[in-house]
Amino acid sequence: MTTEPQPLSGDEIAKMLALINEADSVELKLTVPEVAQRSAITALDLDPLEGQVRQVFFFDTPDLDLNKAGVVVRARRSQGHADDTVVKLRPVVPHEVPDDLRRLRDFNVEVDALPGGYVCSASYKGELEQPDVRAAALGRHPIRKLFSKGQRSFFEEHAPGGITIDDLAVLGPINVFKLKFEPEGFNRRMVAELWLY
Repeated sequence: MTTEPQPLSGDEIAKMLALINEADSVELKLTVPEVAQRSAITALDLDPLEGQVRQVFFFDTPDLDLNKAGVVVRARRSQGHADDTVVKLRPVVPHEVPDDLRRLRDFNVEVDALPGGYVCSASYKGELEQPDVRAAALGRHPIRKLFSKGQRSFFEEHAPGGITIDDLAVLGPINVFKLKFEPEGFNRRMVAELWLY
């Protein structure tokens, strides 16, 4: 039996809005049951054929030690664009993130809002000059080479003791469609990602 997420209380909403004020971006996330996916896509007027195809790979230990510690290591291939990577930490308190990191162009503090909850995370991003993600996923390229020196340092600071990037296993890929759209009655464009598990 699954339980429906409970709405946030007034205090929880106030805390989330305070985090949003300190964050660089906000992402709305939800899981749509398979039987409702087509109607959700139709309601948002999304056309998957207009989307950019992506493949997302996660890296973790077989026991998911990074996930348990709130550390996410990810690489992504995107149709028509450079491969990119991210090392993410969650939860974080925005004003406790060091200023030298917050000033970096490739560093972002975001709030993920989802039914019944929210979490604030810090992401250290990187873009690859060579399309190496597929080679790393196939074991032909060292995983550590996908990440910048700064990303590796951020990982080492927050990963559970004794775990190195090259100890990680490849999980995925997950196929994703990224679509830009402007909902009716909303005066700005939005980006939607359809993750197909």
